[in-house]
Amino acid sequence: MSDNDEIILEDLSNDELFELMQDDLYDGYADEIVEEVREALGRGLAPYEILTQGLVAGMDIVGEDFRDGVLFVPEVLQAAKAMKAGMHVLRPLLVETGAPRLGTAVIGTVKGDIHDIGQNLVSMMWEGAGLEVHNIGINNSVEDYLEALEKHHANVLGMSALLTTTMPYMKVVIDTLKELGKRDDIIVLVGGAPLSSAFAEEIEADAYCEDASEAVVRVKEFLRLRKGIVG
Repeated sequence: MSDNDEIILEDLSNDELFELMQDDLYDGYADEIVEEVREALGRGLAPYEILTQGLVAGMDIVGEDFRDGVLFVPEVLQAAKAMKAGMHVLRPLLVETGAPRLGTAVIGTVKGDIHDIGQNLVSMMWEGAGLEVHNIGINNSVEDYLEALEKHHANVLGMSALLTTTMPYMKVVIDTLKELGKRDDIIVLVGGAPLSSAFAEEIEADAYCEDASEAVVRVKEFLRLRKGIVG
């Protein structure tokens, strides 16, 4: 339990409410996050403001501490679940208001590989960073990736592999994107234990991400760079 039993949400300023939201997200308190999101909405705060200043700001701290070894996978998963609870309340309102998203991503493990812990973590962290994320799970063929990218109008593709035998399939996907003339439209980030930056360069991915926190940093870099070039 958090200390929210002693905290009267109505007495907090907006800044204090956002700070509490960040703390409770960090601690993985899903019920409290939902309560705080509803309190913020009741004050007439914009859904996008609640998302960025409360939830995303909190997940940024989680990501930094995960990267620095302060938090570990179980704690990050708890924080991500709390984030999802808050997003469940906010998502329909964000759609209604046409709130901007950082980008739209498709993520999944490649064909022949059934490991998904890492990519599930990246998926949650990306959503926490403000992306719309479509996780298509394990054992994905080229066709699976292409169908998801087209269906969701995604501009980011995340592929993971834990087996050395499935790594080469990433190149198959990237080569297919090139053949279809779609490679330049998609930011391709790859990850997984046996991969390296050299491998990512060899298959012409945009970057190799060593862990979920780096995946967040890199996707933000590439999306901001691309938006800078476009507009």
